Amino acid sequence: MQSLLDQINDVLWTYVLIISLVGCALYFTFKSGFVQFRMIDEMVRLLGDAVPKSGNQRMKHISSFQAFMVSLAARIGTGNMAGVATAITVGGPGAVFWMWLIALLGSATGFIESTLAQLYKRKAKDAFIGGPAYYMQYGLDRRWMGVLFAILISITFGFAYNSVQSNTICAAWDKAFGINVTYMGIILTALTLLIIFGGIHRIAKVSSAIVPFMAIAYFLIAIGIVVFNLDRIPEVMAAIFRSAFGWEQALGGGFGAAVVQGIKRGLFSNEAGEGSTPNAAATAHVTHPVKQGLIQALGVFTDTLVVCSCTAFIILVSGVSIDSGETGIQLTQSAITSQIGPIGNVIVAITILLFAFSSIIGNYYYGEANIRFITRKPMVLHLYRLMVGGMVLLGSLMTLDLAWSFADVTMACLTLCNLIAILQLSKQALRLLEDYRKQKRQGIKDPTFSKASMPDIADRLECW
Repeated sequence: MQSLLDQINDVLWTYVLIISLVGCALYFTFKSGFVQFRMIDEMVRLLGDAVPKSGNQRMKHISSFQAFMVSLAARIGTGNMAGVATAITVGGPGAVFWMWLIALLGSATGFIESTLAQLYKRKAKDAFIGGPAYYMQYGLDRRWMGVLFAILISITFGFAYNSVQSNTICAAWDKAFGINVTYMGIILTALTLLIIFGGIHRIAKVSSAIVPFMAIAYFLIAIGIVVFNLDRIPEVMAAIFRSAFGWEQALGGGFGAAVVQGIKRGLFSNEAGEGSTPNAAATAHVTHPVKQGLIQALGVFTDTLVVCSCTAFIILVSGVSIDSGETGIQLTQSAITSQIGPIGNVIVAITILLFAFSSIIGNYYYGEANIRFITRKPMVLHLYRLMVGGMVLLGSLMTLDLAWSFADVTMACLTLCNLIAILQLSKQALRLLEDYRKQKRQGIKDPTFSKASMPDIADRLECW
């Protein structure tokens, strides 16, 4: 099983997905006029937007900030702590550079897909709902493609990714407290089921409470370790760039490993182009689709350039050997412990519990939104919830390599499906961006959108 998954991963990632991801990211960056750099001040400003007073007051609207936090809850997790460590052990310090690059370019992809999700969102019973499956059906008129995507994301996030999150939590708590992984898996499963049976509004409330606290706490720990080892920063930066571009690495095959691992783990962490974030972006109630596109582009920066970099610098400045045999979360634990003592194990265990558990419930929501796209039968959704709980338990028992390999295969298939769709629909997102910029140039502080301004597709839009 492990060998087969590794072979499939080699083909998908080395020859197909990396070229597609980087190619799309470059295309969207240039066509949007470098939106992720030129409008970063607007991204930050929009986080403070309140829910517009217009619209159906009976709907329990999700604010831009809450949608941002749901997406960050899914993003910030194992990829930021265990994934970065795995990338460095396999691809060397150079993998960090490629993680940065795919985030800088990929945020343009994140903007396109989240703007499209807002454009084609639909009205559910008490909230908005949408995502790639919806813009595939209503934008491309291909329901079969939407159903395929819905199946892929439900498997990838509900099963594959959650098994990785669970595996990482249990490994960290086993090392820190000696808690048997089976018992920890049972506890995680019970907590997961308790929250996910509460729906998107409970998920949004939990995410809004957990994510800011855990991100700030982890960032402060990382800053403290970096400041304590400030004299090593030039050496670490040199190692990152030398490993990313050095002739020695290129001749030895290390260059390819750094690129593949950096982009693979970067995508797992920031999810730009994967088609996951648009599911959260579509739930927000905003006056213009571009607003949520910009906010979700900021999420890519936040995830990789801030949180992932924290883990990378913790490991590289600590001086722990990346060839010691430790990988994943246990390498991160060793790095922090070497700097602040045995309490480091406890801090990482608690941090990864918050990081990864918030990802579990965020991941589940992506699956729920797409199960609802396929069918409205409550029994199917309840069955999916129970299966997600089962995968949380199973993930605690499987090996780390198997969990990652399973996730990498499903992630590749999911991303390819989404990239094909957004390439065909990107002109609509770019038209919306131009409309937004035009209103800002006219002095309008709060741009609005009406489907009347896009008459060619107005009959496909429900919420504008």
